[in-house]
Formats: sequence, C-alpha cells, structure tokens
Amino acid sequence: MSTAFSLPASRGGTPLPDGLAAAASPEAAPEVWPLTARTVEGRLHVGGVALDELADACGTALYVLDEADFRHRARLWRESGADRVHYASKAFLCAEMVRWVGSEGLHLDVCSGGELQLAVNTGFDAARIVFHGNNKSVPELEAAVAHGVGVVVVDCLEEIDRLADAALAAERVQDVYVRITPGVAAETHDYMATGGDDVKFGFPVRGGYAEQAVLAIAARPSLRLAGVHSHIGSQITATKGLTLAAERVAAFVALLAERHGITVAEIDLGGGAGIPYLPGQPRMEPATFTAALRAGLERVLPGVPVRLAVEPGRSMIGTAGVTLYRVGAVKDGLRRRFVSVDGGMSDALRPSLYLARYTAWTANRPAAGDLVHAVVVGRHCESGDVVVPDIALPADVSAGDLLAVPATGAYHHAMANNYNAQPRPAVVAVRDGRARLMVRRETPADLRRRDAHGQPVQLSAR
Repeated sequence: MSTAFSLPASRGGTPLPDGLAAAASPEAAPEVWPLTARTVEGRLHVGGVALDELADACGTALYVLDEADFRHRARLWRESGADRVHYASKAFLCAEMVRWVGSEGLHLDVCSGGELQLAVNTGFDAARIVFHGNNKSVPELEAAVAHGVGVVVVDCLEEIDRLADAALAAERVQDVYVRITPGVAAETHDYMATGGDDVKFGFPVRGGYAEQAVLAIAARPSLRLAGVHSHIGSQITATKGLTLAAERVAAFVALLAERHGITVAEIDLGGGAGIPYLPGQPRMEPATFTAALRAGLERVLPGVPVRLAVEPGRSMIGTAGVTLYRVGAVKDGLRRRFVSVDGGMSDALRPSLYLARYTAWTANRPAAGDLVHAVVVGRHCESGDVVVPDIALPADVSAGDLLAVPATGAYHHAMANNYNAQPRPAVVAVRDGRARLMVRRETPADLRRRDAHGQPVQLSAR
C-alpha cells in the first residue's frame, strides 16, 4: 500500500528513531494536507479557521473539511478531458455535500437506496444520478425508476429482470450500464481491487458472461443499453492498468458491434485515482488519469465517437479532510510510546481494515523535544485500534494536546460506526475564516432510540 518516500535524516539534529516517518506539518508535506492548511504561530489553521478553536467549539473527535480544496479538485476533474464526471458519493455524502456536488456541475454516483434518497431529498436532479451496487433490492430498483434516475448500473442477471419489470410497470424505458470485469488487477490492496475475473462486481468478459448480460438487456424493451461500465479498483497511482483496462473494455465494445450490431455510446471507466497519505507519496492527477483511459480507448477504437465517463471520489474529497483528536493519555511500552486519543476505529476504520497509514501533526501548539517512536491509538477495546501506526512524534506530545490527522476526507465519516457505543463525530466545513456544521455530532440519546427493549416481533402466518 505505501509508496517509498525520502525524509531528512534528522529534525533539529535528532536522528529519526527506527527509520520512521516524522510527523508532517502542512509546510513540510503540503501534498497530504488541504490546500488552505497553514501553521500560524504553532497553531494549525484550515480554511482560515484555527483548529484548536474549532475543537473547543465542536468537541473532538471532529471531522473538518476544507471546502476550497474540494471545489478546486472538482474543477480539475471537470477540466480533465472526461465527458461526464460522477462524484462517487460512497467516499463521503451528506445533504450539504450533495449541494456542493450540484453547484460544481457534477453528476452523482450512488450505491444504495439510502444514498439515492438523500440525494433526491436534497433536491439533486435524479437524471444526473448513476446508481451502482452488486445486490440492489427490488424496492431500491423501483425507487430508482420512480425517481427518474439517469442510469442504473446492472450487476447480475437477476437484477436485469427485476429492473426491467420495474420499468415496465412504471411505463418507462430505463437507461442502464452493464458492469463488466476486464480481468485487470489494479496495483492496490486486495479489498480495493475490483477489476479481476473473480470479484463480486459485474460480469466477466472471459467466459461470455458480459456478452450474455448485454443480450439479456437487449431482449427487454423496457431497458436501453446506455453504456458499458468498468472499475478496476481504488488508490491507483500508476497508469498502466488504467490503459489496459480501457483497451479491454474497448475491445468488448468492438465485439458487440461486430458480432451483434450493438452500438455503445458511452464507456464509464470508474474512478480510483490515488492520493498521498504520507509525505512524498504521489497523487494521480485527473488529467493524467483521463489521458490514460483515452489512450486505451483510442488504441482499440480509433476515431469512434464514444463518450468517456469517470467516477472520482477519494481524489476529490480525500485531502480536503482532517480529523482532530484530543490526546487523553501517553504511556511508554517496551519499544514504542502509545499516544491515546478520543477516537479510533469507530471514526477511522481504514487503518484496521486496509492497514492504511497516515501522518499527524499537533494542532494547538508547536511540539518539541527529541523524536520518539510512537503509535497513535484509539480508545476502543481492540489491539488493532490504531489511528496512526508507527510515527516519529516529538517527545513532549502529552495529554490535552490536539492531534490533526490529514487526508481523512474519504471513507472516514462514511465508514464510521458505533463500536463500544461510541457516538459518531460531527463534520464541519471551513472556508474563508468561517465554519459551518455539515453533520451534527451523534449523541448517546441517538443510540438509545434504536434500542427496542425486547419488543415482540409479529410473525406472519404461512
């Protein structure tokens, strides 16, 4: 997962312990921090807001989003050369985020009935929504048709039949993409690789499964094949796999035309552009990502006027996010110093799920002292509850300090949970010296509302 990077041999003349990465400020490693992140007299600011003041006002743990960073990256994607850009809402979604996406002229990619309902309830144009998912329920498919969702990405033969029936009942023709797997393995964590032949998503091209799915769509008058979709994985930082995937999808499109006279007008090649999480790691720029896909399409379909759609999520919102934690306890183990914070795997699941690595920086004051081998851990009852594994932190980081962990805009709030009955943090947007609440902090009362106290369940008679 990690990419090699170089570091100075010391900080203030102190050797880095065990060859670890040192804690990184916005000035030392701007690639992992939001565009507006600055250290002012030792205090970390984002969007012109002092994060220690924000933590005092909103509590910790706390997700902070730099609105300017998101909008900057959204515009880079709009200008990347793709014909359509769908924001992948699974990275992060709330009502205000839906409004940001709409105001930037993007389409929206959802993958559940909940995400769909949130989008339409917030006023997003359903015709600009693409609905994903490998096991959509009948009510979800019916809701997509009823709301007028622009495209439903079909993922299995049963879904084709269910969607066709729902569209027929609603007396409309539903546009669909067929999701195919081109047999390309992305260079990423196994849990984020989705383009191989043996994954849960889509129809493999090998064995004729994808071809069978297209013919099944063509046989249903209430469905229209609007395009072919493929996505090989996430956190991709090399272009070779992207170009190869585009070539294989293009070859499948050519096969459909040659063998069945079926014309495909749009190819959606997903997202997955990688971002830096550690100092020195690369970012896959939108224009580079799109150019790699275009190269593969042109190589196989030269001069064919096929539209290209992409679905960035992490690369649009990831580095806009910073998570703030309050240090509660510091203790030394035999080899490492354990810095415990007031969050953990309930608000930062990726380190436990993917062994993802992050850096950190003190937000309330300039830290000092020799660098020590530390690990930032959460408050949950698991040894795997790690927020920042193995980092060189200044020795005087202590209880009461505020730690900021950058590059947490994607998948942190989205994957947040209530392990150990921990309420989920708030999300605050900052811009031009102002802060606005996007998602309020969950309370213990919120958790208690779901407790049914043993209420009897009425079973249906058969």
